[in-house]
Amino acid sequence: MTEKDTIQVEVKLFASLRFGRFKKAQFEYPEGTSISDGLTHLGISERILGLALVNGQRAPLNQLLRDGDSLAIFPFVAGG
Repeated sequence: MTEKDTIQVEVKLFASLRFGRFKKAQFEYPEGTSISDGLTHLGISERILGLALVNGQRAPLNQLLRDGDSLAIFPFVAGG
């Protein structure tokens, strides 16, 4: 794989998704990686995903990530 075949993505996890993982990390993914692919790489089930933001904008799971993107992942939140 060459440099052009990969992208750098900053991933930020929030709330319970941080347990046993990280708060913020940089990952290198192959071009064509979707948010869903990123979740799989991180071992995060789509069932517990509440919200995904790319560069501060809500994004669907099939959205492809681009070099330099910031991906924020939030779980469902309950409370009152």
